[in-house]
Amino acid sequence: MTKAVFTRKNGRLCRCSIKGHAGYAEHGQDIVCAAVSSAVQLTANLLTETFGENVQVSAKGDTINIRTDGSDISVKLLEALSVHLQCISEEFPKQIKLEFTEV
Repeated sequence: MTKAVFTRKNGRLCRCSIKGHAGYAEHGQDIVCAAVSSAVQLTANLLTETFGENVQVSAKGDTINIRTDGSDISVKLLEALSVHLQCISEEFPKQIKLEFTEV
């Protein structure tokens, strides 16, 4: 299962951590894992390359973390990512779980 944890500070998304593999199909054939990976990579690339936001992106093993400074653009992109992953989780509830926390 893939677990996505989104963290809010003062009500605004400021970071996310996505960990694990969906387990929907064999490695290389898993459409859920591909959808999640693509969405996360697009978000990270938009933040860093397109908008030049002050973010920290790290990937190690099956985990990717995105930490932002809470700018309007970064908040909107993290919100969009969370909505997208929520849509995926509604279709594949056994493969992805979302959690929201506040710091």
